[in-house]
Amino acid sequence: MSDRLPPLTALRAFDAAARHMSFARAADELNVTPAALSFQIKSLEEHLGHPLFRRLNRAVELTEAGRALAPGAQEGFARLTTAWRAARRLGDTRTLTVTAGPAITAKWLAPRLFDFAGSHPEIELRFTASLRMMDFDRDEIDVAIRFGYARDEDEGVFSTPIIREWVTPMMSPEMARAFDTPAKLHDATLLHQDDTAFLRPRIDFDAWFAAAGLGAAPKTGPRFSQADHALDAAMAGGGVVMGRISLAAQALRDGQLVAPFPLSLKTEAHYRFLCQNGAEHRPQVAAFLEWIRSEAAHLDAFDEGRDFVDA
Repeated sequence: MSDRLPPLTALRAFDAAARHMSFARAADELNVTPAALSFQIKSLEEHLGHPLFRRLNRAVELTEAGRALAPGAQEGFARLTTAWRAARRLGDTRTLTVTAGPAITAKWLAPRLFDFAGSHPEIELRFTASLRMMDFDRDEIDVAIRFGYARDEDEGVFSTPIIREWVTPMMSPEMARAFDTPAKLHDATLLHQDDTAFLRPRIDFDAWFAAAGLGAAPKTGPRFSQADHALDAAMAGGGVVMGRISLAAQALRDGQLVAPFPLSLKTEAHYRFLCQNGAEHRPQVAAFLEWIRSEAAHLDAFDEGRDFVDA
């Protein structure tokens, strides 16, 4: 028996029919008539020498041969679609699709994007705010910005640090006047966060109080799953937040928040810029990386006067 593959159009008709278990819905998907789709599947069955479907009264079901072919056909077309999209993107020098976490998108990227857009009007930026690990090909993503430690998933892709992180208690200027010494924070409302709970060593209030020689930090106070929500609460005067410089820089610059105590915790966790190997040389990716590095360098100004302690 020959291993020569049948026509691709016939396999595509089978794949659609097997997924929908309906010739009519498969025909709609492929924008052909049911008669044309039925002809393609019949030709495929003749090529194989076995029926792939049992034609029932108002439905169809796969035969044993159909069940053997369906998973491979579906996977094959999915991979072919992914590869086609990846190849097509290589010829696109105008569109740049970036994924980053909701907090860094809202507090760091979004306030600065006007500058990038003004400098690069030829690039169309598209953003996806998500913490999910993306597949560059499947999700049609050009760049991912992720916070944490370098991971096994970074193997095989281009990965470079862009923002080094440190934290310190931050609060509104009004609260800073009332809580003007570290010891007074025992009586302040602390805004606890879960976004850094995975880090080891920790960079939370417990770690900062220990480094300051203040004993245990109060456990009371609101708890937030998103860092940007905790920052918003602190800006509104709702309490003291263990602010991350990457997210709080704009609020510090605008005077909405202050960081009155020099003691700050450094962490090995950092933001990194990820893309497929070689994609860093594509014009729009290279321009975005150069811009983001330039913007991140401005954060160094906030290091002045800080007393850094490794977490």
